Amino acid sequence: MVTQFNGLNYVELWRDLVRLSAVRRQRKTEMITGDQWHGKAAEFDQRVNARWKEKDSSRAFVLQTLREISGASVLDIGAGSGAWVSLISPLARAVTAIDPSPSMLSQLKKRVTEEKLDNVRIVAGFWPQVQVAEHDVCFCSHAMYGAENLPAFIQSMHAAAKKRVILLLRAPSHDGLMAQAAQLVWGHPFDSPNYQIAMNILWQMGIFPNVIMEEDHLWKPWSHASMEEALSEVKNRLGLFDDRVWDSKLLELLKSNLVEQAGEYIWPSDMRTALLYWDA
Repeated sequence: MVTQFNGLNYVELWRDLVRLSAVRRQRKTEMITGDQWHGKAAEFDQRVNARWKEKDSSRAFVLQTLREISGASVLDIGAGSGAWVSLISPLARAVTAIDPSPSMLSQLKKRVTEEKLDNVRIVAGFWPQVQVAEHDVCFCSHAMYGAENLPAFIQSMHAAAKKRVILLLRAPSHDGLMAQAAQLVWGHPFDSPNYQIAMNILWQMGIFPNVIMEEDHLWKPWSHASMEEALSEVKNRLGLFDDRVWDSKLLELLKSNLVEQAGEYIWPSDMRTALLYWDA
């Protein structure tokens, strides 16, 4: 893991954090299928539907883009359960929805059938290994976190876009609780693949995107039944697992920031979505 904040190699940092996330998922789920959404796709879909009852600037911008680019073809990379497909399809000429998860694809196909979205083509696979034609708009919402090589992921989107590329990424506060924990253990505040790292990579690639920071609402904060459970969460995210060297300092950090409420320990709300876009 890179340990110096100044002079970070952001491409390597992104790759290392993606690999750590994969190790953490394996330790947590031990799924034989290899599909991290096995048995969870429907629940994910319900959470998205509940959150989308609130307005947000990201959806407003995507809809405005499709009104401006009339009759656009749209490539949705990491389409998941299809919430964005449902939103995009009525304003698009054609939608290509890509996802590698069999569980998510099943949920997506169900949605497309039930809503009679006859302009949607579903493709199974990982981006950018999937071969598709150019589309007017290339779109990816929070589906790049498993891509070790972010420059290749982005460059393939850029090459496939005739008119616009749109990315949605999580944007944690630079001084949030996990940022403080990462700074303590690693010497930099980046605990996971996110907007801040991606922006530095894009700049290195010569891409200078416009940014719309979602201010309508913060993500729902984490909560834990006990302080020990919260400590375990932080350690797993930092790859410490059974290492107890940092326990006392991390526990002190948690006790200073978590709020006990109704028998749970609530994290501060410090996560929002950043929308990045540029014209091809």
